[in-house]
Amino acid sequence: MKVGVDLGGSHIAIGVVDDEGNILEKNEKRLTSVEKQNIEKSIEEYIIEKVQQLRKDYEINEIGIGAPGWADNGVIIDSGNLQITKKYPMIERLQQLNLPIKIRNDAKCAALAENAYGCLKGYNRSLFLTLGTGIGGATFLNHELLKAGKKPGYEFGHMVIEKNGIPCHCGSRGCFERYASMKVLKDNLRNVLNLDETTSGVELLEIMKENRLGNKDYEIIEKVVSEFIENLRIGIQNLIYIFEPEIIGIGGSFVYFEEVLLPRLREEIARVNETDEERQCIRIETAVLGNDAGIIGAVL
Repeated sequence: MKVGVDLGGSHIAIGVVDDEGNILEKNEKRLTSVEKQNIEKSIEEYIIEKVQQLRKDYEINEIGIGAPGWADNGVIIDSGNLQITKKYPMIERLQQLNLPIKIRNDAKCAALAENAYGCLKGYNRSLFLTLGTGIGGATFLNHELLKAGKKPGYEFGHMVIEKNGIPCHCGSRGCFERYASMKVLKDNLRNVLNLDETTSGVELLEIMKENRLGNKDYEIIEKVVSEFIENLRIGIQNLIYIFEPEIIGIGGSFVYFEEVLLPRLREEIARVNETDEERQCIRIETAVLGNDAGIIGAVL
């Protein structure tokens, strides 16, 4: 058995994965503001604690970790979404577990899982986007993951969609993820509705489901959601022009909001491509493996 770890800017998920890509047991933790202040220590303690517990019930022979940003030779070089901007020797810090450990970009992990078992399976040309704290991505051609150099590459989240726009931790301005990540949507909704950060994504989803014409907050919620969909559409349309995929898969916490967001996104993309018969056939699907894709892909 292998343990897959999915690190996000606001959560950690750990699961036991078998040889067929099934998760046999999973544990998740949402990082608090206090824990984020010493995020390296918080991550290490949680992984060590949970892996040691899992070893009591499973024969674990490897750990795979998906982390946002860039990792090389077991060291996280840079991960703005984890607020890690210096070299972080993660494998060295976890050596007490005495297990082989590999680290890869989290979006690539999720994409590999969806390509092997999920929504991208069987397609020759595909794109995968993870919408969460930021936006990650991956591209497949003839079923093979396209790779850059030492850096993970295909950083769709840092494609600029707004000249002189909102500053991004990458050093640029107007990046795609500063307008169309799920964190941005949730933060904007909390802001316009005067809700604090303890308001969960589940609660926000219920508010969006109940948003109907005539509700007192209809217009302000509709404005936030419409702007989010338009920004997401702009980024995806740019990627369509570059890669001409057969299918685009979307993972991350977007999956939980599929009911309220996906139909609108499909409609907007179809509207822009209405005169192009081939692009009208591009499928937009959510991750079959849901938010578990990162855990499964980490061990592939």
